[in-house]
Amino acid sequence: MSLTVHQGEILHCLDDPTEHQDAWEYFEDGILVLEDGRTVACGDSKRLAGRFRGADCWTRHENGLLVPGMVDTHIHYPQTEVIASHGARLIDWLETYTFPAELGFSDPVRAHETSEFFIRELLRNGTTSALVFGTVHPQSVEAFFEAAHKRNLRMICGKVLMDRNAPADLCDTAETGYLESAELIRRWHGRGRLGYAVTPRFALTSSAAQLRQAGRLLTENPGVHLHTHLAESREECDRVVRLFPDCGDYLDVYDRCGLLGRRSVFAHGIHLGDREWGRMRETRSNIAHCPTSNLFIGSGLFPLSEADRHGVRVGLGTDVGGGDSFSMLRTTNEAYKVQQLRHNVVSPLRLFYLATLGGARVLDLDGCIGNFEPGKEGDFIVLDYASTPLVTRRLACASTIMETLFALQMLGDDRSIRETWVMGERQYPDQGVST
Repeated sequence: MSLTVHQGEILHCLDDPTEHQDAWEYFEDGILVLEDGRTVACGDSKRLAGRFRGADCWTRHENGLLVPGMVDTHIHYPQTEVIASHGARLIDWLETYTFPAELGFSDPVRAHETSEFFIRELLRNGTTSALVFGTVHPQSVEAFFEAAHKRNLRMICGKVLMDRNAPADLCDTAETGYLESAELIRRWHGRGRLGYAVTPRFALTSSAAQLRQAGRLLTENPGVHLHTHLAESREECDRVVRLFPDCGDYLDVYDRCGLLGRRSVFAHGIHLGDREWGRMRETRSNIAHCPTSNLFIGSGLFPLSEADRHGVRVGLGTDVGGGDSFSMLRTTNEAYKVQQLRHNVVSPLRLFYLATLGGARVLDLDGCIGNFEPGKEGDFIVLDYASTPLVTRRLACASTIMETLFALQMLGDDRSIRETWVMGERQYPDQGVST
């Protein structure tokens, strides 16, 4: 049994700060104690240090802040190469950039190399868990899971289901999509820290028959996730209504096929009506809010206050490559600005919650990750108070931890991540994992 102690400033959430006053803990001089990669204790060093003086390793982190690893609730690893591509809205983006990029993932070598780069980029940006799109090719998911499993990461991924309105080489069928997904679930779901997500791209590219097969996969495999897109743009919503004239609204398309539920994550959800919000609440379904992507592609401004009013859980997603950064700090920055435009002032603590424990709750993984409660898996990062000259200068004027946190959210990026630890092992800077 290996007992390790990390000492420094520590911040984590215990609950949603909009619902509970005592939803967070901050220790100016705290310790995080891990045994074989899991949290044993977290608290004030003066109170706890005496209990753990015999630890195998004691590390002090100066001039930084220890926080849980970030949780990205929506991202596309095959779109890494088309990040920051110019001048397209959603449907044009798919046809101009996404589909051509994804064609290459029939090649296992390309899938392997991209997976390795993608995961290193996540860790460099302080993201330790993510809900990830593959492509229609099963080998794209195999490659991603192999790379994630090697590093003992808590990751969820799935093969895209897409049987119409896409290039022929990127289409499966309702039956082949079901069979290939079922085999991937058998091979990978629950292996180490990995989970599987049934992944229809969205209603425009899946027939009703394929969406019903996705619902069948969920019924036959309790514990897997559902990951798709919903109401990202007005044009998309209009096309869905025309494709499914018998359905009451966009969400109803998925609902009729059995795709709503506790582990269902719908990316975006910008343009939902009251009935859809209510049904999301009834089924305990979740939204991945992707502000950098929504702004970059011009899809709209997510109504966080509507999600709160209806009691729908929300996490944050970078949505790379529609989003133009892997950084969850950049994502909290844009989330704040989007809500400012909607006249909804969001606190630094709520932004922090959405990127950590809130994301874990969206993925139904808050029993494993998201904060430093005893028994949780030891994924954490160290935010650097001296990452840039501007950050250093700004933090010298900060008088509270909330002011410090907000400055890091507004000014921070990948440079702010000094270290990333996974199950108590440092993964960034790189410890020499072979590629």
